[in-house]
Amino acid sequence: MAAPSSAAGCEDFAEFQELLRVMRTIDDRIVHELNTTIPTASFVGKVDASQTCKALYQSLMEAHTSRERIIKNCIAQTSSVVKTLREEREKAQDDVALLKQLRKEQTKLKLMQSELNVEEVVNDRSWKVLSHLPKCCGSLPWV
Repeated sequence: MAAPSSAAGCEDFAEFQELLRVMRTIDDRIVHELNTTIPTASFVGKVDASQTCKALYQSLMEAHTSRERIIKNCIAQTSSVVKTLREEREKAQDDVALLKQLRKEQTKLKLMQSELNVEEVVNDRSWKVLSHLPKCCGSLPWV
């Protein structure tokens, strides 16, 4: 999957989550991908399983890197907004609307930071599935 622009979806948390959901499809379908990758006994000589595993490995690496980059970029953008709002809040202590906006951005920032933990779990699960397939994927870096 081509990586969306790094600024996409950072302002709206629901859009950010949807983007990650779509980008995590490869991880969600890893077992299916492997079932269609590893040839049955009758196709062993016709399909290069190690080449297919290698391509799947490369796709996973790219997906994980892309998602991590997007999450960290959105965290950085939102952190910057929070910092700016805090500075404005120092100058205008009585501005209720500003306080509300600051709280909203702080909440969004915490939710985005929690996505890094979700990402770690998703990635670990995919690598564990792949690591249990030495006949196909034994020569790849994670094994």
